[in-house]
Amino acid sequence: MSVTSALYTGISGLNANGEAMSVIGNNISNVNTIGFKQGRMLFSDVLSSSISGGSQIGRGVQIQTVENQFTQGSFESTESNTDLAIQGDSFFVLQNSGGRFYSRAGAFHFDKDKILVNPESYQVQGYGIIPSSGLSDGVLKPIDLTAFATTPPKQTSGVNMVVNLDSTQTTPVLAWDPTNPVATSNFSTSLSIYDSQGNAHTATMYFRKTAANSWDWHAIIPDATAGSPVDGTLTFNATGALTAQTPLAGAAQNVTFPGGVTAPQPITFDLGVGATTQYASPSIVSSQTQDGYYQGTLVKINIDDKGYVSGVYSNGQLQKLYQVALAKFSSTEGLSKAGGTMFEETLESGQPLLSDAATPGVGKVLANSLEQSNVDMAAQFVKMITTQRGYSANSKTITTADEMLQEVLNLKR
Repeated sequence: MSVTSALYTGISGLNANGEAMSVIGNNISNVNTIGFKQGRMLFSDVLSSSISGGSQIGRGVQIQTVENQFTQGSFESTESNTDLAIQGDSFFVLQNSGGRFYSRAGAFHFDKDKILVNPESYQVQGYGIIPSSGLSDGVLKPIDLTAFATTPPKQTSGVNMVVNLDSTQTTPVLAWDPTNPVATSNFSTSLSIYDSQGNAHTATMYFRKTAANSWDWHAIIPDATAGSPVDGTLTFNATGALTAQTPLAGAAQNVTFPGGVTAPQPITFDLGVGATTQYASPSIVSSQTQDGYYQGTLVKINIDDKGYVSGVYSNGQLQKLYQVALAKFSSTEGLSKAGGTMFEETLESGQPLLSDAATPGVGKVLANSLEQSNVDMAAQFVKMITTQRGYSANSKTITTADEMLQEVLNLKR
């Protein structure tokens, strides 16, 4: 009986090492698979049988488990800004009609419906953005650009300017004349402002020295039907720093434009108290900005390390649209492979903790990057050698046991 048991013990070794070779072969075959996590087979002995004297004899080997190894893979730089990788131990969340899946493979693209998907058309899940705060709303949904093809115009509500006015200038001989502003001012600069429908209107700022350390300023907007020009004063101290302006920077001036737009349109003019100067050098504009813009169309998408998906529009605006969702598990080793470099949750993995890359400890999202397979080919080849030897050794157990049985049969001759 013991010789016959040895046959089955050898068979268990052949089966186990054969399956181990399959695991090794699967690892090697996926050495170039994006986001692939290698597996390893763990063996355990079979329950032993007892013999006289309390001794035990082993019954062979069995496959205990095949563990997925979730070590971080190296990163490959790509030319696509929708290629994403995760630095950390989280997963992307994917959805289709069959349910929810999790993956480290971030080779994504926008399909014909403007939805971010993986190569098998599973939809990448993310969170919407609260416009007032720019933070995610916590509602999981597909990253769909359909509603963000354009961004509406915004009317100008504030003009900000920092200039240096030449202190060596003298007051023009002619008094200020809005019909002849160039001849009755010392310096001017122009910028575009926008009404509620995104129409651009040119506003020209004229600066006129009236006395030592004192200037007037006038904003002429030819398209305005009321509220132009806007007039004010600037007061400098002995060191050339602007100390006061009128109207005050926070006081809105009502300007009216034709064409059925919002009227009047309140606009504040901030001439840079504490920043604008009056030095003995040529007058120059250091900076000038206004907060309005015309309607823009979506030009491209940017994704930052917190997973925010932002749209870049033709009017220069950058708008947060979504935030990529990430999932963490209490036990990643408990996840079940679902094919396509995707995983499913199990009782052993626990339920996913859905979050985002802005949450501490979750990880970073890297755009223009893909996580490579974590398969170490050198290590796999070493395991292949040891597995092959184990398989050969177990075959010797079977052939030797067979020879022993043959000896028993020869006793009858």
